[in-house]
Amino acid sequence: MRNIVHRHLGKMVAGTTIAVAATAVMVAVTLPGTAGADDTGARAGRSAPQVAGGAAAGGRAAVAPGVVEAAPAEGQQGEGRDPLTDDELKRVEKIALSRQLFRSSESVDGDRGPQRLGVDLAEPEADEAGKPDAPRRADVTFYDYRDDTLVTRTVDLGTGNVVATATQHGVQPPLSRAEKAEAAGLLIADPLGAGLKADYQDATGKALTSPDQLQLSGAVYRAAPGAQPAVLDRCGEHRCVRLFPKIKNGPWVDARSLVIDLSARKVARLGL
Repeated sequence: MRNIVHRHLGKMVAGTTIAVAATAVMVAVTLPGTAGADDTGARAGRSAPQVAGGAAAGGRAAVAPGVVEAAPAEGQQGEGRDPLTDDELKRVEKIALSRQLFRSSESVDGDRGPQRLGVDLAEPEADEAGKPDAPRRADVTFYDYRDDTLVTRTVDLGTGNVVATATQHGVQPPLSRAEKAEAAGLLIADPLGAGLKADYQDATGKALTSPDQLQLSGAVYRAAPGAQPAVLDRCGEHRCVRLFPKIKNGPWVDARSLVIDLSARKVARLGL
């Protein structure tokens, strides 16, 4: 793992040099007077003289500075198939998380209440497609780590009621930011995370103690017969993660051989 990090560091340095060179070329091309200049115009590195009235030599008018308009105010309620507004996102999540669901479920870090995964505008029913007055609904998804259940609750934005609830097992949607951070915390605390911590120390001169020190990408891992130790056989039923950590302002670290079972809170190495 440590050899890979050093190799990546070399690639980063080379890539940075290329990027700087490319930027220098682009600046040289786009400087005033360098593109399309004739014998009477300005040459590269020399500004065109200004004349009264703000026009450049040759009668060209000076370009007025650009104006950035403020974004329009976002309404509290969207219409039709408009994306959910910030107010709608907050409201539907509060409605979907009933007291009963909160008390009976568990989040990725073991706290009471399910792990929130996402909120999306729900698709209209078949007989509602194309109707301007079709009800506007949102699907709120949670993962209950108490029993590895995906819970989807559909909220009618007009009435403020939960109109449908679905529970599924063995369904693993993309990971939330909180789940990737929890997986990184488990890896850092585990003996199998020693290589990651050593690579971080080599690259930065500092100790790796928190997921906040890393940029985290990750993917759900499902068990494949014969491709992992027995401790990972339930991945797919359990929520398991392969992390792709990156040192902030530094290289990626190859942790593909490690899998974190968030449900069992264990780390294992794949038999690759």
